[in-house]
Amino acid sequence: MRALALLIVALASAAAPAQVRPAPVTASLVLEGGARQGGTILGRTAPGAVLTLDGTRVPVAPDGRFLIAFDRDAAPSAVLAVAGGETRTLSVAPGGWRIEKINAPLRAGKSSAEFERLRPAELAEIKTARAVDHDVDGWRQRFRWPVTGRRSGQFGAQRVYQGVPGSFHSGTDVAVPAGTPVLAPADGVVVLATTRPFTLEGNLVILDHGMGLNSAFLHLSRIDVAEGQTVRQGEPIGRVGATGRATGPHMHWGMKWRDARIDPALLAGAME
Repeated sequence: MRALALLIVALASAAAPAQVRPAPVTASLVLEGGARQGGTILGRTAPGAVLTLDGTRVPVAPDGRFLIAFDRDAAPSAVLAVAGGETRTLSVAPGGWRIEKINAPLRAGKSSAEFERLRPAELAEIKTARAVDHDVDGWRQRFRWPVTGRRSGQFGAQRVYQGVPGSFHSGTDVAVPAGTPVLAPADGVVVLATTRPFTLEGNLVILDHGMGLNSAFLHLSRIDVAEGQTVRQGEPIGRVGATGRATGPHMHWGMKWRDARIDPALLAGAME
């Protein structure tokens, strides 16, 4: 009887279908465009994937979409990796910034005691505002120019004084008359709307577009939004002015992705 029972068990085991374990899913990367100093890339990977850029975690939206960007002085290559999936080494193209060599020594600017007193608190406010990251989808949109006119200042432009580099221009300037409405280039949340003119930036508005991407608008004559307010692409946020340290009315548009300074013109494209 024992032998018969063992035979029945063996026959049943042989007839039962073997359990097939699903093959592991390898998360891949799909990128829209190439890497460039001062530029951004939209991409897609598996929802829930753990993504890093040069070892630093990059947030991934629930649908697998993400954004990465490269500083004005980014290294020639960067490594984008999905944990347990694809790793890709990106070649970062040079920005081709306008560099002007000056045969004169760099002279340090003089700061007043009032500037030295006010500046640390202003920089702290700006840093705190730019660290805020709301659940907003402006980063997915095609950005628009906040104003249209003559581009009077190029992002990344820099002067070199007898081999000593000065600071580079951190935004894009557009010369337009004072009072011209400044429109939101994409959806965002107001994370800073100064209640007083800052020493350098004047009246300043910063918009958070989500995923670590934000826009700053300097030298405004008037601010038309409040902190915490959600704005849609094309809505007015203020008026062009020359407050702070400015030689005349213009719109200064600066952008950052996390700590990376990026070129707004690369996101907005040709001015229509």
